[in-house]
Amino acid sequence: MKYRCKICGHIYDPETGDPDSGIAPGTSFEDIPDDWKCPICFVTKKDYEPI
Repeated sequence: MKYRCKICGHIYDPETGDPDSGIAPGTSFEDIPDDWKCPICFVTKKDYEPI
């Protein structure tokens, strides 16, 4: 499942992860550390919703 930032629309796709932030491809959204921030607008995981 992918997740979208409610603020800026960034899509977190577990297949690609977020390598620039140290999140390896294949990492589920639930397994991302709670202090991870959106790479575009820097909000936290609580501002993402499943799509």
